[in-house]
Amino acid sequence: MMKTELPDPEKLNWLRLARTENVGPMTFHRLIQRYGTAAQALEALPDLAARGGRKKPLQAPPAAIIEKEYDALIAFGGKIVCAAESAYPVALAATEDAPPILSVIGNPELMNRACVGLVGARNASLNGRKFAEILARNLGQAGQAIVSGLARGIDTAAHQGSLATGTIAVIAGGLDVIYPPENKALYAQIREQGLIVAESPFGVEPFAQSFPRRNRIISGLSQGIVVVEASLRSGSLITARIAAEQGRDVFAVPGHPLDPRAEGTNALLRDGAILARNAEDVLADIGRYAGGGLRDAALQRFDPMPEPELPANDAGDLSAAILEQLSATPVHVDDLIRTVSGAAGTVSGTLLTLELAGEIQRLPGNRVVRIARA
Repeated sequence: MMKTELPDPEKLNWLRLARTENVGPMTFHRLIQRYGTAAQALEALPDLAARGGRKKPLQAPPAAIIEKEYDALIAFGGKIVCAAESAYPVALAATEDAPPILSVIGNPELMNRACVGLVGARNASLNGRKFAEILARNLGQAGQAIVSGLARGIDTAAHQGSLATGTIAVIAGGLDVIYPPENKALYAQIREQGLIVAESPFGVEPFAQSFPRRNRIISGLSQGIVVVEASLRSGSLITARIAAEQGRDVFAVPGHPLDPRAEGTNALLRDGAILARNAEDVLADIGRYAGGGLRDAALQRFDPMPEPELPANDAGDLSAAILEQLSATPVHVDDLIRTVSGAAGTVSGTLLTLELAGEIQRLPGNRVVRIARA
């Protein structure tokens, strides 16, 4: 595959666009699709948001702020990988809400290897941690890179078991923010021997919404997700749900019915997850991806959606009709198009302006919700 890399000025524009208010991953890709470059999309933002009804001008972060973030990242030893570059992981690029930009430090080639995600409880049992470490080691020796979240418990054991064969830590904060702090030494080992990946801006501490966003990257990088231990309220079950939505295999390790840390994994098995007793169980199912797996599929980095037809500046009636049909419950865009009796391209373009105006939010599965006003 031909290696492609954006020049630094365009990378900085990608960063500015990605850091702009109301520009989520799916809207980012639609803007790039329509305007070709981030620089041209940035010029169009104020007008697009105004068409959607935004009163206050929508402005991207100042270039000086973005340059400061970029320079700090490079000085730290990291680099930016954009979704249009060949270094970007193809498996992740196939997901609907793939991050436009990843910050990485370590060996980025690991992202385009065959990967398995391994996650589980933070308060894992001794046996759970031991099993996760052995499973990670055996999968690694079979050629799989192991992806996890650098959290306490199962994540830590998964990284420790796969340090020698290839491990990827996807973190919720900025690339330089080690969470939890007690994994500082493990972070340093992964930085030297594996790869650390972040979507959040450099220097930003993780917050509640950061973790589900991180989880979609863990599953997006992986051919399958193995959950070792998890309660019914565990974030690992969110990762498993996202993985299923992304078309990934979901594996679960059974546990004793009286152990609360097994309630989540046992529920996954009841609901159709694949039983994982050892590495062979996992390899038997993901074996159909042999020869590079998802990496060899005919995947495109940007979804070939029809170009949105932007509404006229006075197209308030269509905007109002769309907003009238939306609530906090997700609605499929195809249903919306039929309901408002609009052309697909025009409705799509109006949705783009409404998102930039802060009125709606796009969700995976081609769904939208209306943003509640305080």
